[in-house]
Amino acid sequence: MQVILFDTDVRYRLLPFTHTRPIADIRCGILTMRERWETFLQTTTSTLTVAYMQDVYPQKAGNDNLYINGAVFANPSITEAIKQLKQGEKLVKDGIIIALRTETTIHTIEDIAYHDTAIHYDKDVHSLKNVWDIFSINGSAIRGDYMLLTQNKKSAPLPDNVTVTGKENLFIEEGAIINAGCIINASTGPVYIGKKAEILEGTIIRGPIALCEGAVIKMGAKIYADTTIGPGCKVGGEVSNVVFFANSNKGHDGYLGNAVIGEWCNLGADSNCSNLKNNYDEVKIWDEHINKSVKTGLTFCGLMMGDHSKCGINTMFNTGTVVGVSANIYGAGFPEKFVPSFAWGGAEGMTTYSFDRAMDTAGRMMARRNKTLSEAERKMYAHVFEYTTAQRELFANN
Repeated sequence: MQVILFDTDVRYRLLPFTHTRPIADIRCGILTMRERWETFLQTTTSTLTVAYMQDVYPQKAGNDNLYINGAVFANPSITEAIKQLKQGEKLVKDGIIIALRTETTIHTIEDIAYHDTAIHYDKDVHSLKNVWDIFSINGSAIRGDYMLLTQNKKSAPLPDNVTVTGKENLFIEEGAIINAGCIINASTGPVYIGKKAEILEGTIIRGPIALCEGAVIKMGAKIYADTTIGPGCKVGGEVSNVVFFANSNKGHDGYLGNAVIGEWCNLGADSNCSNLKNNYDEVKIWDEHINKSVKTGLTFCGLMMGDHSKCGINTMFNTGTVVGVSANIYGAGFPEKFVPSFAWGGAEGMTTYSFDRAMDTAGRMMARRNKTLSEAERKMYAHVFEYTTAQRELFANN
């Protein structure tokens, strides 16, 4: 059986992160949505997504295909219900297609809705619906992933000269390093330290926290609850309820809260992000798919930054700022609350970031982690560049 994780129209509410990845590869909790499904199903998966990303995330279909909604959080109950599906059946809840099993290959995400006999699932279904869900439900996702990943496993030993409260909720994977003088409070929620991750001296951590494989927390950092630091990331300063996807850096002082940072981003020293309006009003953020601000229902909401975007030292972001893909932000003052993909500049105005220069920068950053940008990925970024041309021109002229 081939297991294929499919996108839905929800992807448009998860921009800018779904410009460059299917929903299944969004990280929320310790794991991505895909990694969670693969853990529960004990198999590999492929992807059905929009056409311009399909070369980067190819579909591998056969004559027995199990299509699963990539926005839905896997759990034991829903996994068992999916395993019971027969050919020609789909699992649904409140109009949401959770999964379907078919002998045919589905070629577009729009075609998902027209398949199979409905089997109604009568238990709760949790899924990503809006971009702010990624951080707002991250704490509960960490707790669930912690139980999944540590069940029947033994933690590596705790080093000397580290202060821990709630030691029973701390799990250290093989090869992880925790240096002297760190303070870890796991009584407020589980703390997961991934393989070959490192916590430098003097760090203060309050769970639930996930530090994924190969990630680093810099000296003296203050990491508050509901934060995930993805694989290969380097994070310092003060961080609260932030999800870093992978290979991004916030290496220096500065505050970041209630935020999501994509892959290959870099935040300059002393960059700060507001996550609370001065009048304590509900935060609105820009929805680039419908080109207007939308209510989040949240009092706290900080920065959403797409892949390969960067900001210079002392950059200041307003509450509820959205930065697209491969933007370069610098200068005094607050940039606009929406910075389009491939924009270059700051509060004093934006121009277009040359596509070739942007890709050169991306390649150099990736090379530092022994990664390369494939031709298929370059074409994907070229599509995003063309798609957002009108937005960049609009904001450049304002």
